[in-house]
Amino acid sequence: MKRTLFRTLPALLCAALLLSSLTGCGVTEEPAVEEFAPELTDLAIQHEPEFGGVYIEKTIEEFNALGFAYGDSVVVSFSNGFRLTLPYYNGYYTKNGEPLLVAYPGYSYIKAAINNGDDLWEVAELREGDTASVALDMQGLYSATQEARDIHYTDERSDYDSDAVFANFRGVTAGGILAGRLYRSASPCDNQHKRAPYVDALMKDAGVRFILNLSDNDEKLQGYTAEAGFDSPYFLSLYEEGAVEPIALNMNYGSKEFRKKLTEGLAVMAGREGPYLVHCTEGKDRTGFVCMLLEALCGADYQAIVDDYMITYANYYGITKETDAAKYDTIVSGVLDPMVASLVDSGLDYRSVDLSVYAERFLTDGGMSVAQVAVLKARLTEG
Repeated sequence: MKRTLFRTLPALLCAALLLSSLTGCGVTEEPAVEEFAPELTDLAIQHEPEFGGVYIEKTIEEFNALGFAYGDSVVVSFSNGFRLTLPYYNGYYTKNGEPLLVAYPGYSYIKAAINNGDDLWEVAELREGDTASVALDMQGLYSATQEARDIHYTDERSDYDSDAVFANFRGVTAGGILAGRLYRSASPCDNQHKRAPYVDALMKDAGVRFILNLSDNDEKLQGYTAEAGFDSPYFLSLYEEGAVEPIALNMNYGSKEFRKKLTEGLAVMAGREGPYLVHCTEGKDRTGFVCMLLEALCGADYQAIVDDYMITYANYYGITKETDAAKYDTIVSGVLDPMVASLVDSGLDYRSVDLSVYAERFLTDGGMSVAQVAVLKARLTEG
């Protein structure tokens, strides 16, 4: 049902009360209330190339104050004629390849994007100077999904049980990966979530000798290290030794570009001595995919991959099978399962096949030789 009234109508209610007080007792008609739905027109847009999408220059707070709410269906129209109807969420809750309007915490503006898919800027053939309009389509159409997936974490160390939990730092041992050989974490250099110094100390204690940085490029790394408050000396020492490989990966894991960048980075990693650290910003999605791939390569089955992946959600959000089975299952089915399924042939049950075969195929299709894959596997599994 289309929303016809603004969620809160203080001005209209006040006007109605005033009119009522001024009319005589014989007046029986209710004052007319005009139908209203929030709408914005001719907003400036920006290309967001790292993950692919379009920032629409209205802050999250300003946008929501107009009456838009998470879980609504909205219509986004661009001045070049491209138009789409999509859900409005505060996280990336659509299926892979589906569009959404997202107000992700920390974003400067609302953003229209295709979740884990092609760059909407390119799909819509947008150009500098184009504008966007946003209008309500249906109120609360996607509220059930919004409610199930709406989870948040804090950036305060005191809210977590340990430095390792706060830093989302842990060893990866699924399949045949040896203990002390591979680690995963939040970023040790990008301190936007206040975790970098903790990761830095933990990876130093673990003896990490090589870092596969999934989120940054050299320009970003140099910016981090030049900041006055930069406090990750061990990371800096590895970076200066050339032991950090930044590959600036997006999250479109079905694309050729993703596969090419990742296999190039893993080929470099295969040529270096461990222990290794794999990280992105939070150590969640991109790191989750790469660790899933390496675990599968080294013989992990589906359940072992699930068990490791979901530790991240326990660390950040306190979500476990025991504390919230419904959200746990929703995350596995909506986030992790599509990653695992993307490795195998369509129609196969990714929960029961030998995932190592498909992990190796992913790497060789991306450009690694069979010999390089064997070396990478040996680095992780052999003493």
